[in-house]
Amino acid sequence: MNKFLMPDLGEGLEEAEIVAWHVNVGDHIVADQPLVSVETDKAVVEVPSPRSGRIARLNGAKGDMVKVGAPLVEFATEEGEDTGTVVGTLARPEEGRKSRSLAAHEHPAEMRASPAVRTLAKKLNVDIDLLTGTGPNGSLTRADVERAARGLANLGAGEPLRGMRRSMAQRMAQAHREVVPAGVVDEADIGDWGPEQDISVRLIRAISRACKAEPSLNAHYLAERGVRHVIERIDVAIAVDTEDGLIVPVLRNVGERDAPDLRAGLDRLRIDAANRIVPPEELKGATITLSNFGMFGGRFAHLVIVPPQVSIVGAGRAAGRVVAHRGSPAVRRTLPLTVIFDHRVVTGGEGARFLAALKADLERPT
Repeated sequence: MNKFLMPDLGEGLEEAEIVAWHVNVGDHIVADQPLVSVETDKAVVEVPSPRSGRIARLNGAKGDMVKVGAPLVEFATEEGEDTGTVVGTLARPEEGRKSRSLAAHEHPAEMRASPAVRTLAKKLNVDIDLLTGTGPNGSLTRADVERAARGLANLGAGEPLRGMRRSMAQRMAQAHREVVPAGVVDEADIGDWGPEQDISVRLIRAISRACKAEPSLNAHYLAERGVRHVIERIDVAIAVDTEDGLIVPVLRNVGERDAPDLRAGLDRLRIDAANRIVPPEELKGATITLSNFGMFGGRFAHLVIVPPQVSIVGAGRAAGRVVAHRGSPAVRRTLPLTVIFDHRVVTGGEGARFLAALKADLERPT
């Protein structure tokens, strides 16, 4: 029996959710034929077969989570075939040793809860890992468990995070642990724009020019190695809102593209995001992110940088406001701008110069 293991689908994912099988047990298939669709970080991806053969076993049903390196499909062994091959990416040996080591120790929460309290928690479906004990030395009491159970009853039925929302929770937690955010805000006077101006395209063009004026914000920081890479090419991640959460595909090499090409690229990315068919390679490698949240509302925002990027640009809702114009107060259309940067590797002066260049480009009539 030959096993095909869940491959590494990129972006550091540890597991994926089965969306649909495209084969059945007993089917004879050919190499590269789609086996299964799985939901990854931001897209539904088809996993192709690495070989031809007959399907002997499918591991998992729709909705199941399959870890990278776990058996996904088993092929029947044909006569004369080498049975020693395992296809896929195996977990690193040290990861297995680490898991066994952790399993060998009693969980801290269990050490501060008596068997009777643990039994009560299990009966009431309360996770004692999340509780703070009020007993001696922080031990958990029956009252602690019963109080938590009453709180859960008031919350209603819970649901596990899956797919994009689960990935979002993991990425935001990582960003919170790693990044030291700082930010600057301003408003661009766009009152001289003509009616044909495309805000999204203008923002991307302005980001490109600001990156050339202050390259330190178009960079990756590899914190574990203490290494910063300032990147010449500008690949902008575009935050696209969907019912399941944000999908952030990447618009490549924006500094070398004209306005019609940028608009066509944006339209394609948004259609693919809405249909959940963004290829995995188009979700990787962004050097800076744009969140045009103003189309929904709001002026300024506390934006989150996703490592290894070091900056994100936000655009709020454009509206008429009283500003100084040619020495006198005037109602002018302005575009609120937010620039958040990772203060570990970007200085305040660099962030302010980037924002000034961004604003200056946006304030041009065309």
